[in-house]
Amino acid sequence: MGNSDSKISFQRAVEQLGSPGPVEAGDVAVWDQLCQESLTSIQDVFSLLPAEEIRKLREDSPTNLSTLCYKIVEKLTKSVESSCRTSAEQQTVLNSCRLLTRLIPYIFEDPDWRSFFWSKPEPGMKEGADQTPLGKSMMLAICDLLFCPEFTVSSAGNRSRDEVDELINLDSCEYIWEKGVGFAQTPSQTPQHHHNRVELLRLILTCCSESIYLPPTNEAHIGGNKWVHLFTSPENRHALPLFTSLINTVCGYDPAGVLPYNHLIWADSKENLVEMALQVLVVTLDQDLPMDGDNPDGPPDNLFLNYLSRIHREEDFQFMLSGITRLLMNPLVQTYLPGSQRKVHFHQELLIFFWKLCEHNRKFMFHVLKSSDVLEIIVPILHHLNDARADHSRVGLMHIGVFILLLLSGERNFGVRLNKPYTATVPMDIPVFSGSHADLLIIVFHKIITTGHQRLQPLFDCLLTILCNISPYLKSMSMTAACKLIHLVEAFSTPWFLMSNQTNHNLVFFLLEMLNNIIQYQFDGNYNLVYTMIRKRTVFHQLANLPTDCSTMQKNASKKSKKPLTRKSSQIEDESMEGSQPARPAEPGTLKASLMKLPRIENLTEDVSAHPSKKLMDQLTQSLASNSLESGKPIAAVAGSPVQPGADVGRGEAAGSEKVEENEKKDDSSSTADKWVPTPEWISSWKNKMPLQTVMRMLQVLVPQVEKMCIDKGLTDESEILRFLQNGTLVGLLPVPHPILIRRYQANPGT
Repeated sequence: MGNSDSKISFQRAVEQLGSPGPVEAGDVAVWDQLCQESLTSIQDVFSLLPAEEIRKLREDSPTNLSTLCYKIVEKLTKSVESSCRTSAEQQTVLNSCRLLTRLIPYIFEDPDWRSFFWSKPEPGMKEGADQTPLGKSMMLAICDLLFCPEFTVSSAGNRSRDEVDELINLDSCEYIWEKGVGFAQTPSQTPQHHHNRVELLRLILTCCSESIYLPPTNEAHIGGNKWVHLFTSPENRHALPLFTSLINTVCGYDPAGVLPYNHLIWADSKENLVEMALQVLVVTLDQDLPMDGDNPDGPPDNLFLNYLSRIHREEDFQFMLSGITRLLMNPLVQTYLPGSQRKVHFHQELLIFFWKLCEHNRKFMFHVLKSSDVLEIIVPILHHLNDARADHSRVGLMHIGVFILLLLSGERNFGVRLNKPYTATVPMDIPVFSGSHADLLIIVFHKIITTGHQRLQPLFDCLLTILCNISPYLKSMSMTAACKLIHLVEAFSTPWFLMSNQTNHNLVFFLLEMLNNIIQYQFDGNYNLVYTMIRKRTVFHQLANLPTDCSTMQKNASKKSKKPLTRKSSQIEDESMEGSQPARPAEPGTLKASLMKLPRIENLTEDVSAHPSKKLMDQLTQSLASNSLESGKPIAAVAGSPVQPGADVGRGEAAGSEKVEENEKKDDSSSTADKWVPTPEWISSWKNKMPLQTVMRMLQVLVPQVEKMCIDKGLTDESEILRFLQNGTLVGLLPVPHPILIRRYQANPGT
């Protein structure tokens, strides 16, 4: 009954604010009713303050809205001054944070109000009073309250609450929330403290998310995010303990618990805290690349990025890697007791956090790559990529997963680790196979390219670049992966696809480079791939003899086969793993994620020799020691959009003929809009540069031998041919081995 009365009085106070006349700042009763009523959750505030009421208040009574914000922030600052010792003050802080969390998005959405928190204080304020902008006062007060004993942290030692120092003078480094990076103690945990932290962090996250309310123009984002800048700047005296508290809270969390089904018996107060801490970390670790003329070599202004780049202890690296791996694998783990473990679902934020770690702390990335632990990260990434390939709303997840793989593939150890045999522990919608983690990577990439949605087309260059980077180190490829790889060559080398866009031939170049690397450096163990290439040798012969005359070109450019190109094999059946679920498109009505146009692959990567000279090695060592990241090149304009080969290649696996026709219509309309026509000169400019020499020489040597053996012995079984190829050699028969070229990711505004 009492709770119902408090909600009624709260609504009356809101109605009074919305009245035409201004409410005096000295009318204490109104402001106290709004902040001190016993509203038990953020849901209460959202239900009692509907969007229409807030917008009406903003438009009809702007003075009252302004005064309300000032009064709420004033209560937060006064709570800090009094050290927030009583339960009444703590309840006031919680309700104040809930109110601001509800109001601030509607202030951000109005261009006239965006500077409100950073403008001069109230006009009626007396001279000599504190002239600090409202936003700064609010953010610093929240940071103080995040380390308030008996409110958000437990008291240190055995001291009582009254013996604790004043909050304004407290050394927050003694009150870091969790054991882990930079903190060896194990502080006591209280569920109520977890809930209170969530309320404060939710308000910080709301403030730091101002960017999503701004128009997507460069002018609107000049100056960066002031909230993030303040939160991560030296002006926030709690920056270091906050950074370590957030990281330790995320990486130290184990949702499994000790007993099965424990999450059905009691609630886990830390799950919401971990998710909120992870989201705050992701937002605050974002960095605007320096504009032209700025100095990118100095230390970052963002203290969180500075601290992240300076973590160096092996035990800290292992703590973070174990925590990220545990949480990424959590929703995918299969147990004998169905539903016995709590499942967390913030894998997208985890991947962004892992991306930030690898990008800004090279030592951490080398720690990840020096053991097979990296595979515990790769498997869930590939699972999420495969699962999200048909969902438009998860295109951001696809991008971050591919960028992580691109970043890691620039290092030799990544390709070497992929040779470890793969044991299926996670059900995936891919064919059953027996092979290595590299086979898993190739099969998932094939699925993405042939059955993914149209918005994934800009990622094709990145996917094939990853395959090129790892190819010199792949010791043995399974028959399933080999067939999928040659299927991509067959799909991308069809004349109509090559003539559909002026950049599509680059995809064939990537695939040929990958095959050359394997033939030159890993021929002995890749007999499955060699056998598949021999069976599909006509694909390479047709590519070498691609016509350049106008009549044939026009015929090929206008030809789009209605019959899907499907891989024929007597040995491999595409039966998905047991227990796997097919990739599903987004639910009707789901908003499509909006992303910047992806730069071309040459602007995303830099070419590095796998065998650098001593001079280059010294340069790399110096750059690593200074921990400086290369500045990104400007985004190049992408001429046209590549045509989706999956519309005609294996598209029947995921969609019916209606989807194929729809995609073809889109391709037709886009090609008409581009007004680009292939010319003989254009084809000759890249046809003569195709790296086919190694492949054609291998076929020239092996095809006659295989044919002779089959005729002489009357072979019809593949196993005898595979055994022959396994024991064969091409030493002295191939062209001079080419140098291994690795394309490493470099920072870019598009990513």
